[in-house]
Amino acid sequence: MNIKIYQVDVFTDRLFGGNPAGVCPLDKWLPDALMQKIAAENNLSTTAFLVPNSTNDGYELRWFTIEMEIDLCGHATLATAHIIFTEMSSMNEKINFQTKKAGVLTVTRKNEEALYTLNFPDCPATKVDLPDVLLSALGSSIAPVEVYKARDYMLVYEKEADIKQLSPNFMALAKVDVFGVIVTAPGDEVDFVSRFFALMHQ
Repeated sequence: MNIKIYQVDVFTDRLFGGNPAGVCPLDKWLPDALMQKIAAENNLSTTAFLVPNSTNDGYELRWFTIEMEIDLCGHATLATAHIIFTEMSSMNEKINFQTKKAGVLTVTRKNEEALYTLNFPDCPATKVDLPDVLLSALGSSIAPVEVYKARDYMLVYEKEADIKQLSPNFMALAKVDVFGVIVTAPGDEVDFVSRFFALMHQ
């Protein structure tokens, strides 16, 4: 069996930059265990697998980390759309992806700007108190200004320097019962800066 595997560097205009993702176009779904092994061997944060949908007007899409299947991955979705547009000769300006839990995701291409846009599912967050274990696990005595929780925790800090000085203890973070932790703050030269710690990947 020969399977094409692409590696795409997302969010960058230079080689070896950005956020890499694997993309595997398939004619039909492989066994879950085999896709998991392929993703593990790729050794990237996420590998996306896609098959044409039953009506041939879009694709079904799934994402695997090196350890597990996940519900949603933005950069791997953009990587998949890029491969469809550039390597699979799609003439469409819009691609619909049917997913298992994130609903229908749509990537739109703007040719004149060489840009892709992606809609995300609505996932409202609730303002919560900061768990003590989370603050200590992030390796900082500086507390965030606000804390929100949906699938992930999102910690909002006062300034960019607060984000840069975080030194997380991943063994301690693994004790937090959540998929991931987002930390963000207003940027010095950009609108905002952020870091994402995917705890379930550790």
